[in-house]
This record gives sequence, structure tokens and C-alpha cells, in this order.
Amino acid sequence: MPERRLDTPLDAEDLRSRVHKVLEEFLDRQVCALESVSSDCTPMVDFIGDLMRGGKRLRPAFCYWGWRGAGGEDRPDIVIAASALEFFQAAALIHDDVMDDSDTRRGLPSVHRRFAAVHDQAGWRGEGHRFGQAGAILAGDLCLVWSDELFTASGLAGDTPRGGRGRMIFDRMRTELMAGQYLDMLEQALTTRAPAEAVQRARRVIRYKSAKYTIEQPLLIGGALAGGDDALLASYAAFGLPLGEAFQLRDDVLGVFGDPATTGKPAGDDLREGKRTVLVALASHRATPAAAERLERLLGDPDLDADGVEACRTILHESGAVGIVEGLIAELAEQAQAALAAGPALLPEAVEVLDALVGAATDRTS
Repeated sequence: MPERRLDTPLDAEDLRSRVHKVLEEFLDRQVCALESVSSDCTPMVDFIGDLMRGGKRLRPAFCYWGWRGAGGEDRPDIVIAASALEFFQAAALIHDDVMDDSDTRRGLPSVHRRFAAVHDQAGWRGEGHRFGQAGAILAGDLCLVWSDELFTASGLAGDTPRGGRGRMIFDRMRTELMAGQYLDMLEQALTTRAPAEAVQRARRVIRYKSAKYTIEQPLLIGGALAGGDDALLASYAAFGLPLGEAFQLRDDVLGVFGDPATTGKPAGDDLREGKRTVLVALASHRATPAAAERLERLLGDPDLDADGVEACRTILHESGAVGIVEGLIAELAEQAQAALAAGPALLPEAVEVLDALVGAATDRTS
């Protein structure tokens, strides 16, 4: 059969459609389970399902190709295990939107806003926004439960050395994300911070809140489940961690400068939420005192208008922060590619796809 050209490495081995099929079938079973409790639970699975239909399936891709690179064959069970990461991602997004009080996610109202709308439209007692937050917290918790359920259902994380190692990484991934999420919340709450430490602190947040669970740990899970040795897993870590940081740095740039039509979030939303990103930390440290003071005043204003967003963008550019972050993204991507080239020999097809995924993670508009 002639080789099929792919528009994106995420479609290699038809992986995205296979992951989508696993998720849809799993959600169909959960609809039945929740309806057996009460039909009143239907909105919960509907809102989760709508959220799950978006996304690039980046984490399943790295898990799957981590498996293939370690010598694992193309099998349905690894697709199931990799798909579990999408529910973990959904949990993180739902809870993150509650903490940030975000209005939208992937072009739709955020889950807590949708629950609040159900409450308000029905005219129920109490406050709609509190009902919305509670509903979203429960939906996020449900996604965490389903992530574990689907991962276990793959049959790969059983009582074997490789299964136990994969489970250990999966569990550590979940713990570290919660720690990273807390650090992110803490950074937004602190009233004082040493400017010289701000960039380092911001990079620590993105490492644990995003970088590790986006690329490094999915790769490690796939590699461990396939029986990869210590040298292979070390090379995956050397590849995945800098690439994960580059991915999140790109996300931070898009959070300020991205097109809402492609990002699915309003322009400048990260500024309104007061995100203490590496981009913001650099600008605060490098801008003139007057510009830094203005950025600090505008950051976190929920009513920040288009003029305010543009003022922040100007400070970020004129301080040199944008250029530095773009250079850092390129440097981290190069580190990842060098680690991939220097690591143990992998299946050639896996090397090709992983190399292409560097671009998919860093050179993107959404």
C-alpha cells in the first residue's frame, strides 16, 4: 500500500480518529450509567462530551508514539490507555476555568458557565454562579475518575513490572499537575515577589502545571508500558520536558496575541485573569518603571477592554519580552530535537513522527 501523506503528524496511524472513537464509546457507556442514577445527570455528561470533542489529541499522540518508539506494536489497548489522558486533560481544563473564572473554552461557554445557565434558565433557588462552580467541580472530578477507569480498562497497567511502572508514572503525573495548579494559583495571589526570581518561579509553574503532563509524562507512560529501559525513558524525558515547556510558552504568547477564532478564547483573556506567565515576568523585569507599573495595574482586571489589552501588548513587545520568549521557544525545541537524535535507536517511524510533533507543539496558532 503506498504511503499516505498526512496533513499533521497527529493523524499518523489514523490516531486522532481512533482516540475519538474510544472516547465516544466510553462516553456512551457513561451516559447509560448516569441515567440509571437519574436523568437529571444528563447535562453533566453532555457538557463533558462537548468539551472532549475539541482538542488536538496531543497527549495521546505522545503516549502512543512513546509506546511505538519503545518497540510496542500498533494495538487497540495502547490507544485506549493513551485516550485516558484526554479525560485527565478535561479535568484540568474544567477546574482551571473555575479557578480563573473563565467564560469560554474551545469556543464554547466554559463548563461552570453552562451549569450556571441551566440553573438560571430553570429559575431554581440559590445563586446560579455557585451552582455552576459546584457542577463544574463535580464534572472535573468525574473526568479524573474516568481517566483512571479508562487507563485501567486498557489492561496494560496491570500487575506486571511494565504495567506497574506505567501506573507509577501515571499517578505521579496527576500529583504533580495538582501541585503545579496550586503554584499557579499562588503566583496570582502573592502581593510581593522578587523580580529577579519571577521568571524562575513562572517557569516552575509551567513545568509542573503543563509541560510535564503534556509531553514528558505521556511519553514516559507509553515507553514504560512497552517495557522501555532506563536509558530509553531518560531520553524521552530529555526530549519531552523542554518541548513541553516550549509548548506552554507558545500557549502563553497565544493567550495574549492569539486570534480568538482559532484559540477559542477572547483576546487577552490571560491578561484579565492575571496570569503570571514567563512573558509577563520578563516584561515586568525589563520594562521601564512606569511601564511595569502600568502593566501591574492592568493585569488581572476582569473588565480590561480592547485598549487595555493593546496597552499590555505594547509593553510586552517594547520590553523585549516577546522576542525573548520566542527565542526561548526555539531554543527549547532545538534541545528536544537534539535529545531525540542523541537517544537510543527508536522505530524509524516513531522518530519521524516525534520529530514532526515538535513543530505541532510549538509552531501553532491554537
